[in-house]
Amino acid sequence: MDLASLFSALLMGIVEGLTEFLPISSTGHLILLGELIGFEGPPGKSFEISIQLGAVLAVVVVFRQTILDLLQRAWRPGPERFYAVNLLLAFLPAAVIGATLHGPITRALFNPYVVCVALVLGGIAIIAIERWRYEGTIRTVPQMGPLAALLVGFGQALAMIPGTSRSGATIITALLIGVQRRTAAEFSFMLAIPTMLAATAYSLFKARHELEFSGLAQIGVGFVTAFVVALVVVRWVLAVIGRIGFTPFGWYRIGLGLVMLVVLLLR
Repeated sequence: MDLASLFSALLMGIVEGLTEFLPISSTGHLILLGELIGFEGPPGKSFEISIQLGAVLAVVVVFRQTILDLLQRAWRPGPERFYAVNLLLAFLPAAVIGATLHGPITRALFNPYVVCVALVLGGIAIIAIERWRYEGTIRTVPQMGPLAALLVGFGQALAMIPGTSRSGATIITALLIGVQRRTAAEFSFMLAIPTMLAATAYSLFKARHELEFSGLAQIGVGFVTAFVVALVVVRWVLAVIGRIGFTPFGWYRIGLGLVMLVVLLLR
């Protein structure tokens, strides 16, 4: 394994950790970066799966106390039960639609041009919603209610289009129905745990005959890098998002999408 391959894995891990939980599309960034640097990971989907698991593990670490509380108390009446029910309801749409349409969407839409257009349109949507929405009144996840949680789940299903952003779609939907910014971010991060674990298990099953772990060094570098970077990002977002809002991410998406579209057209 040469240093160039390890450095490419490091870059991919950094990008996964930076973008997975920001409303800027991790899949879109990975597709664009892979196109630019000609990234070639181990055969099959082992590298992609490993960096996703690294990012998800970071959320588990940050929210470990919340997860423990849910596991211990969701079985009896109380806020933890409402929290768990909301997570389940928000998880279901993406699980059903993803299992049904994952293959066709991957074949038809996973290309850098779709990513660029989705980045720009999503950026416009974020800026518009942040500018014209009313101030949220829902301050905690248990207060959301089943209908709101289900709507967030349908928002998450839109993120199957590369460049849309899973966290972006869930956060924007939550903001539209009156959830405060920090709570919207928390719910998006917690929802990522069952969603990404289910997507990983599904990918493993579908690619079970292709998986190879010959590039263990690349896999290890990508996994550790994604975990460390995502850990920093999740904590930072929870600390500052109530003050800065999501508008800067909208402008970033528009700028990146337009620049990359020009680069792709001029190649």
